[in-house]
Amino acid sequence: MPLRDYAVIGDGRTVALIAADGSVDWLGLPDLDAPTVFAAALDASRGGRFQLEPEEPYQATRRYLPGTNVLETTFRTERGTARVTDALSLNDDLALTPMRELLRKLDGVAGTVPMRWSVRPRYGYGSRAPRMQWRRGVPVAVDGADAMAVCGWDVGLVECRDGEVAGRFDLREGAGSLIAVPFAHQEPLVLPARSECEARMERTCQAWRRWAGAREYTGPWREAVSRSALALKLLVFAQSGAVAAAATCSLPEYIGGERNWDYRFSWIRDSAFALDAFLQLGCTAEAHAYFWWLMHASQLTHPRLRVLYRLDGGTPARERVLPLSGYRGSAPVRTGNAAAEQIQLDTYGELLHTGWLYAGATGRLDADVARRLAELADFVCAGWQRPDSGIWEVRSTPLHFTQSKMMCWVALDRAIDLAQRRLIPNRHAPRWRAARLEIHQFIENQCFSERGGSYVRSAGSEDLDAAVLLGLLYGYDGAQPRLRSTVDTIDRSLRNGPYVARYSGEDGIQGSEGAFVACSFWLAESLARTGRVERAATLMDDLVALANDVGLYSEEIDPADGAFLGNLPQALSHLALISAATAIDAALSGAAR
Repeated sequence: MPLRDYAVIGDGRTVALIAADGSVDWLGLPDLDAPTVFAAALDASRGGRFQLEPEEPYQATRRYLPGTNVLETTFRTERGTARVTDALSLNDDLALTPMRELLRKLDGVAGTVPMRWSVRPRYGYGSRAPRMQWRRGVPVAVDGADAMAVCGWDVGLVECRDGEVAGRFDLREGAGSLIAVPFAHQEPLVLPARSECEARMERTCQAWRRWAGAREYTGPWREAVSRSALALKLLVFAQSGAVAAAATCSLPEYIGGERNWDYRFSWIRDSAFALDAFLQLGCTAEAHAYFWWLMHASQLTHPRLRVLYRLDGGTPARERVLPLSGYRGSAPVRTGNAAAEQIQLDTYGELLHTGWLYAGATGRLDADVARRLAELADFVCAGWQRPDSGIWEVRSTPLHFTQSKMMCWVALDRAIDLAQRRLIPNRHAPRWRAARLEIHQFIENQCFSERGGSYVRSAGSEDLDAAVLLGLLYGYDGAQPRLRSTVDTIDRSLRNGPYVARYSGEDGIQGSEGAFVACSFWLAESLARTGRVERAATLMDDLVALANDVGLYSEEIDPADGAFLGNLPQALSHLALISAATAIDAALSGAAR
C-alpha cells in the first residue's frame, strides 16, 4: 500500500494507520510508543492487521468527518455502496470504558455490498501470535498481560481460528453493523454493549468538533491549518503533554534503503515550533502541558539536554533491529533511536526560544524554571565551540554545523532578553553577551561563502543546508543581504519544483532520500520574511496541494512521483505548515494595508 494512502486516527494515547482499502496496518498498544499489535505496514505477512472491505471490486473515497479525527471511507461497488466510520474512542466519565477501543461502524448506503473482515493481531511487533479465548461469547486474543476482544454486531457468523477472528456478511441499504475492538493492559478487559459503543462514537465526534472549533486561524489556508492542528493533536501524548515526532517507526526515507528510523519520541528540537503553533492556534492547555513536560523531562540531565525523550519523559531504549521485512523490503526495521546519544547543540537554542515564547505568553516564569534557563545559557557559553551532529543527526564525523551555531546564538539572545526583563537571573548576562558576539563572528567569518552567496552547511565548506533558513526564522542577526541571498541560493540550488532537499554533502549513511517536507515550508516562510510575499504565497499553495487525500503529510516526498516517504503523520511537516501559513498570512495582510 502506498504510504500516501494511509489516514490516521487516535485518542490522545495511541494512533492507528488505516489504508485506503480499509485495512488497519499500524496500531501500537497501549500507547503510541508501545510495541504494535498491527504492523502490516512493515511486514504484510508477520505484522498483523485488521482488514475490512467489500468482497467484490470497488472504488474507495475518504474524508474526515468535518472538524474531527474520525475517518469515513465510502466503498462503491457495482451492486451498492457501503460506508465505514473509524475512530479510536475518547474516554468519558459516563460509563466503565475500555482502556483503548477501536470502533468500526458500517452503514449500508445503497444496494447490497458483500463485506468481509478479519482481525489478525500479532503482539510485540509481529513476534507473537495470541492465545485465543472466548469470554461471554466474545473472542479474545490474549498475550501475557494484554487482552484484545473482537465484539461484532450484525457482522455475520464469527469464525475464530489460528489467531484470527473473521467473518463475512451482506450490508444492505439502511442496515448498520459495528465491530468494536476493546483492549486492556494489566487491567480487566471491558466488553462493551453496542449502545455504549455507538454513544461513545458520537461523543468522540462531538469532542473533536469542540476542540477544532476553538482554533483561531482564519487565513487563506484555513482548511490545511485546521487539519494540521488535528493531526498534531493526535501526536500529543495526553498523559504527559509530550509531542511525538511521528506516529510510526521505520517507514523508509528511500524505498529499499536503510534510512529507517523510530520517531515515536519527543524531540527538544520540535519544541519551539510546537509551542509557537499551540499559542498561534489558541491551544493554551496544550502549550502549558508541553512546556512543563519539557522542563520535567530535561531536569534529570540538566543542564545537558538529551536530543529526544520518551513520551513519559524517560530515556529512550537503545536502537535495535526487528526481524521484519520492512516496508517494500526497506530493511533494517529499527526501534529506539541512536541519535539520543548524539551531541546536537541547536537543541539549546530551541529550548531557550521555547522558554522565551512561554514567558511572552504568560508574562512570568517559575523561579526554578528561570534558574534552569539561565544555567542553560551558561552551558551554551561553555560548549558552543564544540563540533556536533547537527539538526539532521548525521552519523558521520561531527562538524561545526552553521545551523547549530546559529541556534547557540539564538539561545544566548533569548537569555539576554529574558534577563533584561528580569524574568531570569541576570548575573551572567555580560558573559552571555560576549559569547553571543563570539558566535556571531564565527558564523560570519567561517560559515558564509562569498562565492556561493550563502551561509553554508558547516564552517569552511561549500555545501548547502536548508536548515540555515531556521536562523532567519528564529531571528539570527545576520546582515540582511546575506540572509536574503541565502534564501535565493537555497531556492535556486536545493529546490526542485515545490520540493526542497535538506542539504548537499555526505552524512555517513548509505543511499538517497526524498525531499524534506518541512524544508519546503521553511523556504516559503523565509521568502515571505524577506519580502517576496507573492512568491511565498504561490509556493504555499503548491505545498498545500501536496497533502494526501485526507490532508496529511509524511516526513519526505519523492519529487519524481510525489510518493510519500518516511514516517507519518510527521509533526514537523505539519508544524512547519502552520508556521508558514500564519507568517505568510500576516505578511499578506501587511502588504494589503
